[in-house]
Amino acid sequence: MEKERDDEQLPSEPETVSFAFDRMTVARFRETFPMARWSDALQAWTVPGTSARRRIDRWLATEAARRTPYEEERGRDAYEFEPILSPYLSVYDRGFRIATPYSRTVVAELRQIPFARWNGDEKVWEVPYASYDDLQDRWETIEEAAKRNEPEERRKRAELRKGTEEEAKAKRRSLERRRKRLPVPSGDLPPPDRTLMTSAYGIVVFTDVTGELVNAAQVAELYPHADDEHVWASWRMPTADELIHTWPARAEPGVHERGRGWWQPTIDELREARRKAKRRP
Repeated sequence: MEKERDDEQLPSEPETVSFAFDRMTVARFRETFPMARWSDALQAWTVPGTSARRRIDRWLATEAARRTPYEEERGRDAYEFEPILSPYLSVYDRGFRIATPYSRTVVAELRQIPFARWNGDEKVWEVPYASYDDLQDRWETIEEAAKRNEPEERRKRAELRKGTEEEAKAKRRSLERRRKRLPVPSGDLPPPDRTLMTSAYGIVVFTDVTGELVNAAQVAELYPHADDEHVWASWRMPTADELIHTWPARAEPGVHERGRGWWQPTIDELREARRKAKRRP
């Protein structure tokens, strides 16, 4: 097998892979991908490098060949005996394809199915026959999340929120976000022009600290952590290039970092931000 190399000096968005745990499979994986790291948040292995997806697919194909014909045949038989009947699932020669509206829940569930992979060309998830039992165990959650994210269902929920306090609060949050400001502790200011994670608006770049004191009582609904020792800081969204060039934190933020409202982003936080940046015009 081809060994993993450092493809670039700067961190790129890592690819993910999951598979059934056993010592031999993990040993083969770590031998092929020594830079891979386990993500508790994603419940999957992350592999850095510009060629990561290609190398992962090659490794998955090799591992799939190790699985006995019995495992694949058992998955085929299980599907024929108790099929998943859903517009989100179709069958192809090597297993199943799942196409749903985007949902974090769907992605999280599929990532935990052994040897499930995202096919970027077809815009579908692919699951081998041998993993049918795992797919079946998670299907109810996957399908419910997919239905909730259908455009018509989202429109219905929006209609139900009209005129409610929930809608009014959402409008206040939206208005405040457009002001592009955040309360930060006056004694622990964020560094300017750095890509940082915030508890309120995700990853941002602080551009200026105005020095204007925050009236905590007036903004308590939106910023419950703020007090009268906080000052306003202006921010902007980071560019895709800035996100790519940001090094992730080596550890999860502690109580102090979360309490002040900003911290160095983790690799999982950067990965999600980079994905969103790709969709921005």
